[in-house]
Amino acid sequence: MLQGVLEKPLEKKAGRNYSPPGTKRLVYFMDDLNMPQVDAYGTVQPHTLLRQHLDYGHWYDRSRLSLKEISNVQYVSCMNPTAGSFTINPRLQRHFCVFALSNPDQDSLSRIYSTILEQHLASGNFSEAVQSSVQQLVALALGLHRKVAATFLPTAVKFHYVFNLRDFSNIFQGLLFSTPECLKQPQDLVKLYLHESSRVYRDRMVEEADWDTFDKIQREMVKKCYDDIEDTLEQAKHMNIYCHFAKGLGEPGYRPVPSWEELNQILVEALDSYNEVNAAMDLVLFEDAMSHVCRISRVLEAPRGNALLVGVGGTGKQSLTRLAAFLSSLEVFQITLRKGYGVPDLKADLANLYLKAGLKSVGSVFLLSDAQVADEQFLVLVNDFLASGEIPDLFPDDEVENIISSVRNEVRARGLVDSRENCWRFFIERVRRLLKVALCLSPVGPKLRLRSRRFPALASGTTMDCFQPWPREALESVSLRFLRGMDTLQDSVKDSISKFMAHVHISVNEVSRLYLSNERRYNYTTPKSFLEQIKLYQNLLLRKDKDLKAKMERLENGLEKLKSTSAQVDELKAKLAAQEVELKQKNEDADKLIQVVGVETEKVSRKKAVADEEERKVALIAQEVEQKQKDCEEDLAKAEPALAAAQAALNTLNKTNLTELRSFGSPPSAVSNVTAAVMVLTAPGGKIPKDRSWKAARVAMARVDSFLDSLIKFNKENIHENCLKALQPYLQDPKFNPEFVATKSAAAAGLCSWVLNIERFHRVFCEVQPKRQALDRANAELAAAQDKLATVKAKIARLNENLGKLTARFEKATSDKLRCQQEAEATACTITLANRLVGGLASENVRWAEAVEDFKQQQSTLCGDVLLVTAFVSYLGYFTRKYRQDLLDGIWRPYLDQLKVAVPVTPRLEPLWVLADEAAVAAWHSRGLPADRTSCENAAILGSCLRWPLLVDPQLQGSKWIKSTHGEGLRVIRAGQKGYLDTLEQALAAGDLVLIENLEESVDPVLGPLLGRETIKKGRYIKIGDKECALHPAFRLILHTKLANPHFPPELQAQCTLIDFSVTRDGLEEQLLAAVVRLERPDLEELKSDLTKQQNGFKITLKTLEDNLLSRLSSASGNFLGDTALVENLESTKRTAAEIVEKVQEFKVTEGRINEAREQYRPAACRAAMLYFTMNELHAIHPMYQFSLKAFHVVFQKAMERAAPAESLAGRVLSLTDSITFSVFQYTARGLFERDKLTFSAQLTFQILLMNKEIDPAELDFLLRYPAQPGVTSPVEFLSDQAWGGIKALSSMEEFRNLDRDIEGSAKRWKKFVECECPEKERFPQDWKNKSALQRLCILRALRPDRVPCAVRDFVEEKLGSKYVVGRPLDFATTFEESGPATPMFFILSPGVDPLKDVEKHGKKLGYTFNHRNLHNVSLGQGQEVVAEQALDVAAKEGHWVILQNIHLVAKWLSSLEKRLEQLSEGSHRDFRVFLSAEPAPCPESHIIPQGILENSIKITSEAPTGMHANLHKALDNFSQDTLEMCSQEKEFRSILFALCYFHAVVAERRKFGPQGWNRPYPFSTGDLTISVNVLYNYLQASSKVPYDDLRYLVGEIMYGGHITDDWDRRLCKTYLEEFIKPEMLEGELCLAPGFPLPGNMDYNGYHQYIDDALPPESPYLYGLHPNAEIGFLTQRSERLLRTMLELQPRDSSAGQGAAGTQEEMVQALLEEMLEKLTDEFNMAELMARVEERTPYAVVALQECERMNALTAEMRRSLAELELGLKGELTMTSDMETLQNSLFLGTVPESWVKRSYPSTASLGSWFADLLARISELEAWTRDFSLPSTLWLGGFFNPQSILTAIMQTTARKNRWPLDKMTLQCDVTKKSREDFASAPREGAYVHGLFMEGARWDAQAGAITEARLKELTPAMPVVFLKAIPDDKQDTRGLYPCPVYKTRQRGPTYVWTFNLKTKENPSKWVLAGVALLLQT
Repeated sequence: MLQGVLEKPLEKKAGRNYSPPGTKRLVYFMDDLNMPQVDAYGTVQPHTLLRQHLDYGHWYDRSRLSLKEISNVQYVSCMNPTAGSFTINPRLQRHFCVFALSNPDQDSLSRIYSTILEQHLASGNFSEAVQSSVQQLVALALGLHRKVAATFLPTAVKFHYVFNLRDFSNIFQGLLFSTPECLKQPQDLVKLYLHESSRVYRDRMVEEADWDTFDKIQREMVKKCYDDIEDTLEQAKHMNIYCHFAKGLGEPGYRPVPSWEELNQILVEALDSYNEVNAAMDLVLFEDAMSHVCRISRVLEAPRGNALLVGVGGTGKQSLTRLAAFLSSLEVFQITLRKGYGVPDLKADLANLYLKAGLKSVGSVFLLSDAQVADEQFLVLVNDFLASGEIPDLFPDDEVENIISSVRNEVRARGLVDSRENCWRFFIERVRRLLKVALCLSPVGPKLRLRSRRFPALASGTTMDCFQPWPREALESVSLRFLRGMDTLQDSVKDSISKFMAHVHISVNEVSRLYLSNERRYNYTTPKSFLEQIKLYQNLLLRKDKDLKAKMERLENGLEKLKSTSAQVDELKAKLAAQEVELKQKNEDADKLIQVVGVETEKVSRKKAVADEEERKVALIAQEVEQKQKDCEEDLAKAEPALAAAQAALNTLNKTNLTELRSFGSPPSAVSNVTAAVMVLTAPGGKIPKDRSWKAARVAMARVDSFLDSLIKFNKENIHENCLKALQPYLQDPKFNPEFVATKSAAAAGLCSWVLNIERFHRVFCEVQPKRQALDRANAELAAAQDKLATVKAKIARLNENLGKLTARFEKATSDKLRCQQEAEATACTITLANRLVGGLASENVRWAEAVEDFKQQQSTLCGDVLLVTAFVSYLGYFTRKYRQDLLDGIWRPYLDQLKVAVPVTPRLEPLWVLADEAAVAAWHSRGLPADRTSCENAAILGSCLRWPLLVDPQLQGSKWIKSTHGEGLRVIRAGQKGYLDTLEQALAAGDLVLIENLEESVDPVLGPLLGRETIKKGRYIKIGDKECALHPAFRLILHTKLANPHFPPELQAQCTLIDFSVTRDGLEEQLLAAVVRLERPDLEELKSDLTKQQNGFKITLKTLEDNLLSRLSSASGNFLGDTALVENLESTKRTAAEIVEKVQEFKVTEGRINEAREQYRPAACRAAMLYFTMNELHAIHPMYQFSLKAFHVVFQKAMERAAPAESLAGRVLSLTDSITFSVFQYTARGLFERDKLTFSAQLTFQILLMNKEIDPAELDFLLRYPAQPGVTSPVEFLSDQAWGGIKALSSMEEFRNLDRDIEGSAKRWKKFVECECPEKERFPQDWKNKSALQRLCILRALRPDRVPCAVRDFVEEKLGSKYVVGRPLDFATTFEESGPATPMFFILSPGVDPLKDVEKHGKKLGYTFNHRNLHNVSLGQGQEVVAEQALDVAAKEGHWVILQNIHLVAKWLSSLEKRLEQLSEGSHRDFRVFLSAEPAPCPESHIIPQGILENSIKITSEAPTGMHANLHKALDNFSQDTLEMCSQEKEFRSILFALCYFHAVVAERRKFGPQGWNRPYPFSTGDLTISVNVLYNYLQASSKVPYDDLRYLVGEIMYGGHITDDWDRRLCKTYLEEFIKPEMLEGELCLAPGFPLPGNMDYNGYHQYIDDALPPESPYLYGLHPNAEIGFLTQRSERLLRTMLELQPRDSSAGQGAAGTQEEMVQALLEEMLEKLTDEFNMAELMARVEERTPYAVVALQECERMNALTAEMRRSLAELELGLKGELTMTSDMETLQNSLFLGTVPESWVKRSYPSTASLGSWFADLLARISELEAWTRDFSLPSTLWLGGFFNPQSILTAIMQTTARKNRWPLDKMTLQCDVTKKSREDFASAPREGAYVHGLFMEGARWDAQAGAITEARLKELTPAMPVVFLKAIPDDKQDTRGLYPCPVYKTRQRGPTYVWTFNLKTKENPSKWVLAGVALLLQT
């Protein structure tokens, strides 16, 4: 990047020369030269480039790699010596002339700033008093600046506490905004200064304590400089805010704000104006928020004002910036993140902003928040802008030219030379003036600190404003402001409610801290969460109030209706009597009318008969007429085509073609004939014209229009006979044919056609004419008949009319009679109904009256109830049951009770029942919601929260319930899946419910506006990426994650309501109990299930019926007593209710019986739930251990099916419990590493015992926590102080009283017990042997912690059985049967093991091989992802197997793999299988395998087994009976094969002993063994004698030796083979280990049996090692085991409160102590001068001093640097932080280790050792005489002194150095016994032996004592002798190492005397160490 910037202004000259344009010279100014990062090799890449140019005058083209000579340029650079890397490479620095620029002194500063201020005041005509107070103010400003810079020093956390002249100028910048109007007297100037200094200094501070300190310093300084200033200070304390809009938006000017009220009014107006034109912001402008708006506005108004706003998400940083920008008339620009948005997109956006500001002079604010920094590279651009305003390569060259030409005129107008540089500078200056940057960053985590270190301009180029968490007062005032507008609340309680809301927010913050420390779960609250709480309260209160009122209204309405019913019954009875009298009269009237109607009817029927006869006659005539008409029409129809053709012919004519026809001079005869025919046909009155010539025709056509019209209107029906006759000749002419004529003229052809067709029409028409006349006559006859009929009918009509009137009267009389009758009946019925209604609702009357009272009571406590419920919904979703209860009952209720003005609240209110009724809960359960309390609460929160709910649902129970509840109406998508944004967009518009599944911890920034519900266009639209999407009001979103313990950022948690849907133990127990009973007693479970469904249905039905009844009653209007349906509905409701009540009673009895029967099986379900939770907590040990509930259910089901039958129920339950326990153990254990299997089985055992109350939790706590009593001294020599501290702590417990006394009193017995090899197998002394197993474990924990793992193993075996500790791995075929298309097999890889061989082997059996192309093996790496995806797709379709190896190598592809596997889990071929393998991550932070893959897989750890027993079995498992029988020399083959198996087991398992086992770990694998056996077979087949030497060589040097890189390890391997494979093995005399002879000739199973029977228990003896060898690793293992188990225990309280001081304080103290103790460096010049003769010893001493100097110099440098950093004088760098962490954690810092000697010590011991080495060197270098004894371990390079001993002797005796060796004689003396050095050679001390000890009496190596791990050696005398004089008999060549790590720390070989065979010590790993 730097090279690109440097080359930009250069031009290419001749050849490879580059220089500035023309003959100019270019100066590069480089700021912050020391800021680039120093890489691991100490180089800085930009510096190297500069140095290359300065040294050689060139650099290289990066793409073409050609040379570029750069001339005519020079460099000016500057740097801040207190930041960045503090040194510059001298090879670069030598090219610069260096000047140190110190800060200006006080006088200079005073002069500079007083001049600036005086000029401003003078030019602005300020008052004399104000002008004369300038010096005083500048003195105050300088004093305060000095004091602030000295008091507030930067630290790692407060990295931004750097106050320099930039800040000082910033204050004066603010003062220069002042106007005479606001500065009338000096006190006003002081007030303005107080404001400005607070803005610059105070706003940057992060703690309240710092604010208080600053306020105090500020007041003191003002008082010091001014007299009588108290009033001003008081005013300022109360209200001191200046802003540019103090008088409103229209009047800019920097003035003080008179009061908060006025400021609020201005800002509210501004906010309203803003909301009118922009997306609405609903802001609460409390005091803190208003202050921030003023602060941001001040920054934006300042020249080059950029803001850095620091605060957690949800504090309002962005919203307040928008408002402040609006006040300053600036546009706000924010980048819109979309998929793939990167640096080029940001550059394009910034380029647009540059053009807007630089060319259009539009002021803008570039607002960038944390969430929008998708790539850290974004900040490079922002840093460049803040630092210089220029961003390299922002514009292409042509764009730059456009910009320059665009501003050229303006530059000229300013009177400047319009050069390219001036124009560009003008453009950039304007951009810097008009484009502001506002960064909104979060202080959570180290991100901000690291960013400001990497991008210094983020802090230096901006003004910082820290947004603090809102204090209680702010929370109260904000909530009160909202509550004031709520009419539903009484004013008296509003204050108390606001106090409670603030308390809830604060208490949740405190409990969240506890939650993090105990449960390791992150729960954040932000001001946004608080505002959401208020919003929810308002919403819920209104809703609940409305509901309550509606319910009360309905009930009261119902009661009212019942009351009115009783009153109406009497009225109805009187009405009924009157109705009966009326009915009698009506009956009589109706009877009279019947007779009259009869007579009239007879008359009408007679007349009707006459009319019918007439009608028949008319019909016959009509039929005849119709036939004639039909004939006529048929004939006419024949004429129609001719008429149509004529018309068509006319249509072809028009004015144009007729005119054309007329224009013919002498047309052809055919044409003239046509015109003549037309004239004949159209002759008027049949007068045929004589002249039919063409001339006459032309005359006829003279007026074309009228001619055409005459043709159209031609009377075709009446053509004169003459015309027809005259026409015949023409028609007979064969040429009178339209087709022929058309060849001459189109118009003539049309006329021809017309003539022909008109004639044809007329001919037909004439034929029809007679028929038509006959038809007319018939019609006339018909009309006469019809007239006659009409007369008859009229008569009948009159008669009918009379009859109708009579009938109507009769019908009316009848209907009146009926109506009267019905009314009477209805009244009688209504009376009956009313009685039924009143009677039927008698019980409801009472119940509803009580309910109304109850509702009134609820109404009175509604505000308090909803308050608690709101707090519950807003904050408790992510807490577990215990924390919910603690907050609700332990913190919130007590606070509510003690408020001065009590908030009315229902006692013992349960939020769940406020949010949901029984019917709703029943409906949830029937949809699959787990039946436990927490799940119900979660569902209630989900349904009530306003923010989008975010479900933490690792077991997918929540999502399952949601899917079953909403069914088809739910859209399920996944963030990141193809097209998910389109689906989301459609759902937004349609108002659907969307579930976004499987979110990760970071959510796609594109979803940001949706999550924050940031709507635009008055809430109708929302932005998704760069698209505006329509938002339907009904749209709902539910977010979901499978992560069990996600760490969502505060911003996301503020936008969503987190709900923890993790399965609870109660819920799971109920589910599992149902599963057990379903299998064992399906009848019971079915009955229970049916009854539960019925019950849930009853609750829902009852509620529906009651609601229905009430709504009918309340909607019944006026007189509702006749509503039979209502009464019937009531009676049906009553009937149903009675039935339900009866059934509920029955159900309770049945349920009681069922539950009783089901309870018998509870122990099995309870155990299973406990097992799941134990298994589920294992991920705390290793992130690979992920298990899904779904998989657990499968294991659980199979375990129940496998359980052994039993005669009794109790026996069966026991059998079930055992089967479930062991199956889950097996399922889990096969996926655990060997080291964790014991942890799991122990955890399982303890949990089972705790559940059964068989052990005391206090004893378990002691075992795991080991709270040893500190500061005690052990009274017995066989116990350490630490062990005695444990014994003392135990003795304080009741069960262990007097243990300490007993141990002291019987020390011998206890010593014997403690020092025996396996104390856990021995009986405890005295009465302690009668203690319980756990109590014995506790005692052993104190006495012999190294034996705890073995004791725990025995404990598990005793409590659960041996199968839980000696698990032979399940064979692959058994495990394979559990797999399926949806259940892959996941192999967790370990070195030296290839698990996929099993897959191939099993595949071969089942016909899956590579040759068959149905087994796909993909080894993943770069570019293999596509291959893998194709293989998966093919395999899923065809039913193949796919092996994906090493999936950990393709981290980016894993999420795609997870989704792909999930898709393929459904609908794939049933034989489809996937096998995955991956290495486990070295630490949890680097774990990348997705949870989904791990959870759904069967995990198998392919790990070498632990323990000789398992290893030997595993080695033998590689062979079979066939292998044993394949060789002809059977006995030899079998013996050597078994010996090789033992050898393999030994070398593989010896690794566990660490460096004492093998110097370096080697990946010996079963392949080495199988190849060795193949070689053995080949050799034995080829030779009759056994070639022992050849076999040993091949196995030891090639098969196994091929792995070995260390010579000492090679010796060990060789020695094992010499011991195991030798001729004696065939004679039955060979013991492979003490007590384990080589077996004779056996079969395969016999060997396995022999191992089980004869192999001694696991101990180091089996490997040839001493028992001490395992003490170290067993102690470590014990610590790890107990620590891990402790971590798995639930935490109840936060441990480690009140740590001793802060990290900084502790490091500061340690640092000072180290610097004090560290001596000065050795003066090498002086030492060299002092050396008289440079003997080999003197050279070694000088070399050691040089090495020590290098180390101590680095220590002093880094410590001094860190000290300055902690004091704040230097900026903290990452190196300083690393050093600080190392000092705090007590480890040796990396930079020291590089220059140091190998050491395994902690920092304290290492430093003490270092001081000892320094003092040893000081003593030696006083006179350089060889010390009496040399401390060999005190040398950086011990080899040098040993070589010096040989050199000295060689020189003295003139012997060749390469033919010499050191002879090692161990003395019997200690260091103190020697006063002087020997004449020849040297005495050395400080050696320790590991693996054995030195017997001083015998003068030889001997067996070590137990627990004495590294006994010290006496002083050793080393002397050089020639090789040939070395006696090697009875000597053990013993390697010497610097540390216990051995391997690379090898120093020398000392030959030590031994009476035993040296091979014993080789196998025992005996070595000498220089450090323990």
